[in-house]
Amino acid sequence: MALAAVLLAATAPALAQSWPTRPMTLVVPFAAGGTSDVIARLLAEGLRAQLGQPVLVENVGGAGGMVGGSRVAKSPPDGYQMVLGNVGTHAQNQSLYKRPLYNVVTDFAPVALVTDQSLMLVARKDFPASNLREFTAYAKANQAQLQYGSAGTGGSNHLACALLNSALGINITHVPYRSGGQAMQDMLAGRIDYQCPSAPVALPQIDAGTVKAYAILSRNRSASMPSLPSAHEQGLTDFDIPTWYALFLPAGTPKSIVQQLNQATVATLASPSVQQRLKEIGSDLVPPERMSPDYLGTFVATEVEKWSKIIKANGISLE
Repeated sequence: MALAAVLLAATAPALAQSWPTRPMTLVVPFAAGGTSDVIARLLAEGLRAQLGQPVLVENVGGAGGMVGGSRVAKSPPDGYQMVLGNVGTHAQNQSLYKRPLYNVVTDFAPVALVTDQSLMLVARKDFPASNLREFTAYAKANQAQLQYGSAGTGGSNHLACALLNSALGINITHVPYRSGGQAMQDMLAGRIDYQCPSAPVALPQIDAGTVKAYAILSRNRSASMPSLPSAHEQGLTDFDIPTWYALFLPAGTPKSIVQQLNQATVATLASPSVQQRLKEIGSDLVPPERMSPDYLGTFVATEVEKWSKIIKANGISLE
C-alpha cells in the first residue's frame, strides 16, 4: 500500500505535465435537453478551446443524478472524466436518499463553482394574489383546495416549495411530475396552482405573461430578472435557497490537473458570449473569489449540512 502511494506521488507530476493528451468526458447526470445539459455544452466548447482537446458531453441519468456522479467518482483520477454537479447531486441527495451512492466530500475533487441559478415562486395566471403577502393570505385560507407541483419528489424545486410552505405556515398537497416542463404545462392548464421552478423553466412563461411570478426564492434579486423582488425583500427575512452548478473530478486527481482545469473553466466563464448565454437561460455569474477549488470544497460541505437540516425537518426521504 505504501509502495503504491509512493508510485502515485512520483507519477502525478508527469500526468499533470502531459495532461490532456486525449479527449475528455464531461458527464451530465441528467437527461439531455435540461439546464445541466445546456451549461455543460457551453463549458465543453470553452474547455476544448482552452485545453486543446475535445470534451465529450455524456448524459448519464438516474437516481436523482447519482448514477452519473457515481461513475465519475469511481473513474481513474487522471483528469479525463469530470461531472457537472448541482445542489441536488452534490448536497441534497446526501440526506435525501437513505443510501447515497457516494460521499460528495470525500469522493470528489472540487474544481470550480460554475454558476448560481435562482428558483422562483410562480402560480397559474388567474391565481387571486398580486404579491407574496397576498399569496400567503390566500394560501392560508384555502390550504385544503390548493396543490403545488414539482419535477419530482426530492428534487430541488420540490424541496424549495416545501421549505417555502413551511416558512409561510401553510400545508399544501404536493403533486410530483417527471419533469419541470410537465409540471409547468399542468399549471398552465390550471390543474395545479403553483410551483417553485428554476429560472430557465419559469422565464419563458413569465415573459409570455402566462404565469404570475411572486418572488425570487433567495436573499437577493436575480440578474436574469432584476424587476422581480426576492422573498427576503417581501418579509421572509434571509430566506435563501438558490440552486447552483459546479465542476468536479474524482478524488485523488493531482492538484496540478485540478488547478489547470479550474483555470480553463474560469477563462471559459469570462467569455462575453458564454456570459450572455448563461444570462439568457437565467443563470447568474459567480464572482472570481467563489471559483476556486478550495472555495467549492468548503461551500459543498456547508450546503450538505444546510440541506440535511431542511430535509430532516420536513420528513422527506427516498430509497
